[in-house]
Amino acid sequence: MVTCSGCNTKVFISGDLPPLAVETCKKCGTSIMMPLLLRQFELRSVIASGGMGTVYRSHDTVLDRMVAVKLMKKELLSDPKAFEDFYREARACAALNHTNIIHIYTFDEWEGQRYLVMELADCGSLDNRIERQQRVHELDVLDIGIKIASALDMVLKHGLIHRDIKPGNILFNSDGEPKLVDFGLARRVEAEPESLTETHGTPYYVAPEKIKREPETFLSDMYSLGCTLYHALTGHVPFEAPTVEELVAAHVHTPVTPPNLVVPDISQGTSDALLKVMSKKPADRFLSYDEFRMAFELSRSQLLIHQSTHDVPATRGKKTSWWRR
Repeated sequence: MVTCSGCNTKVFISGDLPPLAVETCKKCGTSIMMPLLLRQFELRSVIASGGMGTVYRSHDTVLDRMVAVKLMKKELLSDPKAFEDFYREARACAALNHTNIIHIYTFDEWEGQRYLVMELADCGSLDNRIERQQRVHELDVLDIGIKIASALDMVLKHGLIHRDIKPGNILFNSDGEPKLVDFGLARRVEAEPESLTETHGTPYYVAPEKIKREPETFLSDMYSLGCTLYHALTGHVPFEAPTVEELVAAHVHTPVTPPNLVVPDISQGTSDALLKVMSKKPADRFLSYDEFRMAFELSRSQLLIHQSTHDVPATRGKKTSWWRR
């Protein structure tokens, strides 16, 4: 018997179904997965799937808590490079202890299955929020930007750059806290540049210097975070084009349209800060994550003050007049 996540009904699943196979709930139509036990971790339902593996919402039967288990794809198990990439991601993320970076609990193998156990953040991604809301509220975008910049500062202090900042790699936990995930492309700051035939990252958020095969630094991550926040704030990616070639060329040559020209009610401070983050030349961006956070915190404070002075309830009129006098 398993519990349907859609209607919370106890459902009997045929014992003939192999682990991870899916059956439909006859009451509500939700897909129900046959659980799989990896040591003490019971894999219960799929959260997401990517190139390296599938992430499952799972129960730690020893510590009685919910976790996420990333199971490496079977077809990659015999590929030494794929294993090294999977292991490298685990090691890179495990070294980082920050509220806004997904926490790694263990990396293990069980009966030929390689898997990564991590903190559960299954309340959607920033990508999901943009899709659902079209535009994410400015205060929320500023809050996310401040927290992820702090997380990237920690990444940098450990001598790493993330290299794939995008809305899909910012997840939210049940408390609404943003979590930076997917360190599969991370590398050390002093590592050799990638080959001239490769550019890793997502075209909508890739930094101009990566496209031009120039040295990649933490400022490339900062640019990608700026593009991500721009998308969340305006509901539009910074550049759109019919082909990937034209899209990446736009990052290099086309000026960014200020966010407050796309959406007029975006504050000037936020718009200016994002434009600086998305400067074509790395040297024209904020030169540290501290500067980045200070600019966003200032904009957030000004926005809160503006809102508090324009949203005073009518019943408090006399008290407000006295305060002003």
